[in-house]
Amino acid sequence: MFGPDSQFHRFFNDPRWALAVLRATVLEAAHPQIGAALIDNSTFVAHPWRRLRNTLVSLQRMFGADDETRHREAARLNRLHARLSGTDAQNRPYDAMDPQVRAWVVATLFESSVTMCRLSGQPLDRITMERLYAEFQAFLAVLGDQAGHLPPTLKEFWQYHDHMVQEELEDTEALRIILYKLFDHLPAPPLLDGLPTVWAAGRALAGPVLGTITVASLPEPFRRRAGLPETPGAQALMQSVYTAAGLARFLPDNWIQAENVTSLLFLSPDSDDPHAAALTALRGRMKRAGALFRLVTPFPPQPEPTEGAGPQRDAEEFFTAVLDQTGDGYLDWPDLAAMARELSSRLDLDEPAETRLYHAYAEWWKELQAALDADGDGRISKEEYAAGVPSLAGPALIRVAEVLFSATDADGDQSIDADEYRALFRTAFRRTVAGTGVGPDADADAGAGQGARYSRSAFVKDFLSFMSGRSRSTAFDPLLAEA
Repeated sequence: MFGPDSQFHRFFNDPRWALAVLRATVLEAAHPQIGAALIDNSTFVAHPWRRLRNTLVSLQRMFGADDETRHREAARLNRLHARLSGTDAQNRPYDAMDPQVRAWVVATLFESSVTMCRLSGQPLDRITMERLYAEFQAFLAVLGDQAGHLPPTLKEFWQYHDHMVQEELEDTEALRIILYKLFDHLPAPPLLDGLPTVWAAGRALAGPVLGTITVASLPEPFRRRAGLPETPGAQALMQSVYTAAGLARFLPDNWIQAENVTSLLFLSPDSDDPHAAALTALRGRMKRAGALFRLVTPFPPQPEPTEGAGPQRDAEEFFTAVLDQTGDGYLDWPDLAAMARELSSRLDLDEPAETRLYHAYAEWWKELQAALDADGDGRISKEEYAAGVPSLAGPALIRVAEVLFSATDADGDQSIDADEYRALFRTAFRRTVAGTGVGPDADADAGAGQGARYSRSAFVKDFLSFMSGRSRSTAFDPLLAEA
C-alpha cells in the first residue's frame, strides 16, 4: 500500500496533482467543521507556501517505504489534530479528531486524484482506481481510524461523495478566502522574494487562471448551491490546463519530482547548496527584467526590498511577519499554537519535547494577555502590541527557548557545537550553512574557529531578542517570518 510502488507515489510526482491538491483543499474548506478550523487555527492565509511544504512533507512521510517514519508522522498528526477544536461563527462545534471529518479530508484527495485523470483525458481503469482507494483507506488506518468512516467499496464511496457534495458542504469563509483573497494576495515564494514586480506580473496572470479552473473543476451541484460564478470558456480552459499538465510527465524525471520542485521554491540564495549560485545569477537577470517591465506596463509601483537592511524591524512589521501567524490582524492563542506546531514539526520533536514546547507557549500567551490586552477582548491588536512591546520577553518565553535549545543540543553537554547547529539548520530551516562559527551570525564573526560553541545562555538571549522583535535573525526568520 505504501512506498515507491504505490499508486499514490506515482501521482505525487505528476504535475497534474498540484491542480488536484488545490481542488481537494477547496472541497475540504467547504466542509463546515474544516472551514471553521482553518479560519481559527491555520496559517494558510499568512504563510501559504509554508503550509504547502508542510503538507507535502507529511504526505511523503505517510506514504513512504519506512514504517517507523510513517507511524511517527501519524502520531504527530494525531497530536496536532487533538489540539484543534472549538466553535464556528454560528456556535457549531468543530473537532479535527472527528473521524468523519478526517475521512472527508482523505476522500477529497482520492476523488480529486481520480478527477484530475478524467479531466486530462486519461481516466483510471477500475483496478487502478480500486488500488488507489485501498491505499487511502490504509492511510486512515495508520492514523488509527477504524474501518467504516470511509465506505468499504468504490460503489458506496461515490454515493457517499455525492451525499456530501449535495447535502453537507457549505459556502464557507475559508472557501471564499482560498478561491479569491488568497490568489489575489498570494505572497511570493522564497525563490522570488525580493522580486516584487516579477511576482506581481506572474500572480496577475496565474491567480485568475487558477481560480477559474478550480471553480470549473468543482462538482456542479456544489457550484450551484454555493453560488460560485463560472466564467465563459472556463470548461475549455480547464481541460486545456489539465491536458498540458498531463503532457509535462514526459519531461525528464528529475524535472518533475515534487521534492526537487519544492526544494527549488524554498532555496535561499545565501545557502551553500550547489544550485544557489545559479539561483543568484537568475535572480539578477530577473531583477533587470523586472525593471524593464515596470517601464513598459501599467503595473502600480511594487515595494522594493531595502538593500542592506539593518537588523532592526519596527513593531508593526514584526507583529505582521512573526506574531500574526493566522493573518487575521490580531495576536491570539492560535497564533502561538501555530508557532509551536511549526517548530515541533520542523524539528521533528518527540511527544515529551513537543508537549513541553506547547506548555511553554501557553504560559507565554497568559503572560502576554495579562500584560498587553488593554481592552480585555481576549486578543492583542497591533496597537496594543506596539504600546507594550517591552513586556514580551518574560519567564515563559525563556522556557520556550530552553526547550528548543535542548532539542538542538543532541549530546546534552549544555552547548551547541558547529555540527549540531548545522543539523538544526538542515532539519528546521531546510537550508545548509557554511562557515566555522556557530550562532545566528557567527559565520561573519572574526576569530570564530572550529572549536566555537553556542552556549545555552547565548542561544536563549538570541531567541528572546528575535521573539521580542528587537532584531532579525538569519535562523528564525526563515522558520517563522517567511511565507
